[in-house]
Amino acid sequence: MKQKNLPIFISLVLAISTFLTVADGNPLEKQILKLQPQADKNGDGKLSKVEEAALHRIILKRFPRADADGDGVLSNKEQQAVIWQANNRSKNQGRQTPNTKPGNTHTTGKKSPTHANIKYGEHDRNVLDVWLAESPNPTPLTIYIHGGGFTSGSKEKLNPNELEQLLKAGISVAAINYRYLSTTNPLPTSHHDARRALQFMRSKSKKWNIDKSRVAAFGGSAGAQICMWLAFSEDMAKPDSKDPLERESTRLSCVATSGGQTTLDMHFWQNKIATLLGPNTNAKTLFPSLGNIKDPEQARIARWGAETIEEANEIAARHSALSLVSKNNPPIFMSYGMPPTAKPPTNKSRIRGWLVHHVNLGIALKEKSDALKLEAHLKYPGAETKYQSQIEFFMDKLLN
Repeated sequence: MKQKNLPIFISLVLAISTFLTVADGNPLEKQILKLQPQADKNGDGKLSKVEEAALHRIILKRFPRADADGDGVLSNKEQQAVIWQANNRSKNQGRQTPNTKPGNTHTTGKKSPTHANIKYGEHDRNVLDVWLAESPNPTPLTIYIHGGGFTSGSKEKLNPNELEQLLKAGISVAAINYRYLSTTNPLPTSHHDARRALQFMRSKSKKWNIDKSRVAAFGGSAGAQICMWLAFSEDMAKPDSKDPLERESTRLSCVATSGGQTTLDMHFWQNKIATLLGPNTNAKTLFPSLGNIKDPEQARIARWGAETIEEANEIAARHSALSLVSKNNPPIFMSYGMPPTAKPPTNKSRIRGWLVHHVNLGIALKEKSDALKLEAHLKYPGAETKYQSQIEFFMDKLLN
């Protein structure tokens, strides 16, 4: 972000954050329109709910890491974080000299990757960054897979504090991009990209001083889905493949997720998620359209590259943790932002994000894991857990 744009952006976010909590017609609306006049699409001098939502999308597009939980909604807490980061950038801009050499720190506060934008496939989004921990011996590796509903997000959303903690512990870190969902790139294209990125990094183990036997993955929302698919699937290596990358193992030592959708089964979503808003809520309304396909059933068919809804449901089940989990799977640490007793948010724009990242999804996987005697940890506000964070979980599982 250029320094001259910082005060405007900070003021804009502050204005939006305040505006969301006050009545229509507040003078702050004029401030928003003055700073961002193009937000008023219909030229009526006011911000409608649709225009307000569009303005949020602009912020999320320019600053994707602002959406920390990957739910596609800029919450008040996330807005405050953006303001804090922008203020810090503003303070440091004048005295920090950008340095992109490995091991140094950008003005954003995140260490520069040891290797940046490394291609692991043919598509433009088949790229990854890797930060190698300093060690005379091969190090464990954690792979960050971003969220964003499979249609947005990027590897840049990797949390700088978590990156620093992992590196200090002697754990190398990677962050990947994958192809977005579209009618021409249906699921599980994104999953397959992540699988190849994992195999690519294992193929670089000697060069990058990585221990192949200690590899983990973490991510939120859509990224969590991919992480769990990798963790709970049988090894997808093809020992006889002509492609050397495909011969590499896809098994993980452990996995950590936040706000993960542990199942894509519509019956579960209807009975355990949609009804949190009332008995007449239809779960189909929680799933977005795809391109120009607005009908929920047709969008689900296209989403999974299927011909029928039955085929779409079958493919979805093959990529759902609750269907895949078995006693031979690696340990998992799950975190969710609400307790089971939480009430839906009063802000209507946050309801969908709250539902699709609901702790009931984690509870279901925890119950099944416990029945299988599989190690599974579930953290939410008020819960008693062995590990307080995924970093603590990774340090125990990858270093001990």
